[in-house]
Amino acid sequence: MSGTGKSAALRLLRARGHRTVDTDSDAWSRWVTLPDGSSDWIWREREITGLLTGHAAGHLFLAGCKSNQGDFYPLLDHVVLLSAPAHVLLARIERRTGNPYGKRPEERAAVLRHLATVEPLLRATASAEIDATAPIEEVVGRLERLAGS
Repeated sequence: MSGTGKSAALRLLRARGHRTVDTDSDAWSRWVTLPDGSSDWIWREREITGLLTGHAAGHLFLAGCKSNQGDFYPLLDHVVLLSAPAHVLLARIERRTGNPYGKRPEERAAVLRHLATVEPLLRATASAEIDATAPIEEVVGRLERLAGS
């Protein structure tokens, strides 16, 4: 979910020597048009499969939330949900400077809508959930422990 600290966690994991990939880029994701005419931002199948099957040394940490991510769960050791209450997410989104998403009222409404509709789906398929209100060092430590570091 937006504002949970995924980007901050990736930065710290990378600084600790882990390979990290933020899948919210054109290199890893693409727009598709759904049968109803709406758009969806999904993982690029070939690229994500290559990333997951080609990684051999150390730990790989991925961040992102896509409607087709479940297709890749058999290739993942863990699926982790970082969670925080709505007021925490909105406050973080308001303060962040590296990502403009969530500044406009309609984007903030979408964040709340996703929290109500998407987060329960993620929780149901996650192998672990981490309270993202904890200090980032603690969140990253839990991620490393899950990975077996």
